[in-house]
Amino acid sequence: MEGVMNLYAAQPFWLWLAIGVVLLAIEAMASTEWLLWPAVSAGLVALISALLPGTGFPIQVGIFAALTVVSIILSRRLIKRVNPDQQPDINARDVRLVGQKAKVVEAFINGRGRVFVSGAEWPAEIEGSAPLAGETVVVESVDGALLHVRTA
Repeated sequence: MEGVMNLYAAQPFWLWLAIGVVLLAIEAMASTEWLLWPAVSAGLVALISALLPGTGFPIQVGIFAALTVVSIILSRRLIKRVNPDQQPDINARDVRLVGQKAKVVEAFINGRGRVFVSGAEWPAEIEGSAPLAGETVVVESVDGALLHVRTA
């Protein structure tokens, strides 16, 4: 511990840079986005401590905390603007397929058939009149690998 204190006393830049690198390494392994902004903030405090060597440890910790809070708040606002919540998650297949038009590739018999949507062929189920091959239907819901469709 004495070595760390001596390093900090000689040049606090390295301590803050090491904290930033460790946080960034953990973020790279975990991929949570929670440690990205504290890592960036630690890097900025390292830069501040190199340019303004007279700042003490309590001030640097305060700057680190403030930068972390501000960067997290700003990043959340940016993410909401760039990727609004009303957009379906690309990995949420069920949500993504609902409302899309599908082409019937196998005529419906007894309410069951096959449709082509989103680059793949899916088993489908319909209530009411059975569409013929080549007709268009709309996906209403998804139940596992079975699509519930209606006529377009």
